[in-house]
Amino acid sequence: MGAVIAELVGEAERLMREQVWVLSSADRAVAAKAAADLHAAVGPPEFQQALSEVDRLEHLREALAAVAIALAHVHGRLAWFLGAAATVLTPVLHWRAVPAEDGRTFGAVVPTLQQYAEAEDAVRRLQSALAGIAA
Repeated sequence: MGAVIAELVGEAERLMREQVWVLSSADRAVAAKAAADLHAAVGPPEFQQALSEVDRLEHLREALAAVAIALAHVHGRLAWFLGAAATVLTPVLHWRAVPAEDGRTFGAVVPTLQQYAEAEDAVRRLQSALAGIAA
């Protein structure tokens, strides 16, 4: 996840630097709100690692929801960027943090601690990029 988010951010930065992507004030406002929501959802690594797996997964799902909500309010390049970012984060929708007593989970799997950390780092990188877009 982290590598793909880094690629998306790099492409966005390149498009803005080359003035192919000219941000509107509305885009900046949506990016600022999304950055704040992502910051609220996923905290620093030491905070996240102290949480239970259920809480970590909840925070990651909140982050994905924040991206989806932001996506609903924009068009054009910011929408494409947010849509790609949401796609990168979709594995968290297939994760579970509670045991399945009867074995049926609709395909949900238990992620590793490394997968949690990687997803959280990807959210932080996305949050930083959106904060930069908003500035």
